[in-house]
Amino acid sequence: MGEVRLRFAPSPTGYLHLGGARTALYNWLWARSQGGKFVVRVEDTDQERSTAESTRVVLESMHWLGLDWDEGPEYRADDGRTLGGGDCGPYYQMERLGIYAQYAERLIRAGQAYRCYATKEEIAAEREAHQASGSKAGFRFESPWRDKHGEPDRPHVVRMKAPREGKTGWLDRVRGRIDVPNETLQDVILLRSDGVPLYNFGVVVDDLTMGITLVARGDDHIVNTPIQILLYEALGEAAPEYAHLSMILGPDGQKLSKRHAAVGVLDYREHGYLPDGVVNYLARLGWSHGDQEIFTRGELIEKFSWDHVGKTGARYDAKKFLHVQGQHLRMLPNADIAMHSKPFLEGKGVQVDANDVRLVDAIEHVKTRACTLDEIANDVEYFFKEITEYEAKGRRKFLTPERAPYLEKLSQLVDGVASFEAGALEAAVLAWLEADGLAMKDVAQPARVALTGRTRSPGLYDVMVLLGKDEVLKRLKDGADVARTPVEDAVSGADAGAPGA
Repeated sequence: MGEVRLRFAPSPTGYLHLGGARTALYNWLWARSQGGKFVVRVEDTDQERSTAESTRVVLESMHWLGLDWDEGPEYRADDGRTLGGGDCGPYYQMERLGIYAQYAERLIRAGQAYRCYATKEEIAAEREAHQASGSKAGFRFESPWRDKHGEPDRPHVVRMKAPREGKTGWLDRVRGRIDVPNETLQDVILLRSDGVPLYNFGVVVDDLTMGITLVARGDDHIVNTPIQILLYEALGEAAPEYAHLSMILGPDGQKLSKRHAAVGVLDYREHGYLPDGVVNYLARLGWSHGDQEIFTRGELIEKFSWDHVGKTGARYDAKKFLHVQGQHLRMLPNADIAMHSKPFLEGKGVQVDANDVRLVDAIEHVKTRACTLDEIANDVEYFFKEITEYEAKGRRKFLTPERAPYLEKLSQLVDGVASFEAGALEAAVLAWLEADGLAMKDVAQPARVALTGRTRSPGLYDVMVLLGKDEVLKRLKDGADVARTPVEDAVSGADAGAPGA
């Protein structure tokens, strides 16, 4: 047994979508689990749609997911490392045209391919004649040049000479045995007249010259596999193994699209998802290992196998995705969450050192409810920003004139507590409530809104300790002032940036 080598071959015509990312992930997992190599090559033969920017986005997406490649296009990561390179390049198809020409000539000399000089007009005429005949069979062009020779310098394409009898099959690592009658195959074009390969030929030449041992890709390529196996046979080479993956479906059972979810990988980065959370969810979206749902990256590498990849389409579930994401978030130390959430805080106008003990402590109190880094930033931002507005519902319900005296009394208690820690604060408040015959709800929610601007937050006393005594006193005073202001006046003062707007 030689080295296990797998590849991912994106077309750089847009972003890396979730389906492509899952295909790359499964290839990467198998390569890593087998101690093999993971190769990336760029199929950029669609020159009208392929762009350097799309290539960059795809490679950046893969690097962010942690699917670093052993061979392939060079990519300089943020940490200064350069990925890619290797002995089987170039890794862009448009830089490999000379290689395709050599293999096409090899097939022609072996009688396994031929130069076809039929024009587009001649092919169109045959198609029209077929349609006019009323035949229910699909149109298949029968080239008059299959067994003829012409001048090599005349414009032509190179076609494969497909067999007319027998069958071509393979043992798929996901779907089992698949056989296709050769009579259903066409003499497909291998090289266009400009020397650019069509998909089937480019893939075979690339996989062969790059030593790929297993091709894992979407099941929309099953129709291409018989042609590719026949090309390997025509070249006298052994075909790789194949594993065809079912597509990812939306909740409605249709092909996943933008109407179902953000389908670009980097969209999830922008929303504060963690790479390990995305990798975990994508791995489980079509593969299983018993009832286990949450996997570390190391566990995925250890346990992944083709035997447990599903044969039917897996449905995208946004709530489950978010749950998996939240589990991975809570697996991180608070200091790491602080570091990763810093860009999201900056996006909300908060400048705070990722090592600030207040940020690390605040995260401990909010991470049980948050699932993404963006939610973390949203849940801690009021600790580091002046409150310029309150949630409208909380403002109307809890910052009312009758609650203002409670906020002022609470401020006095806080100012008089000798030890500014949660236990001492709680004891002082409970003693006051009991003495005055008040319920906790009379004070807690007005205080919460005054201190955070929101109706939901960590425990009241934890919030106080995190804010610090001086800030608590200031916010309670501001809250009492707002409570005495009629809601209509508070709203009219919004343009001036008044609290309560």
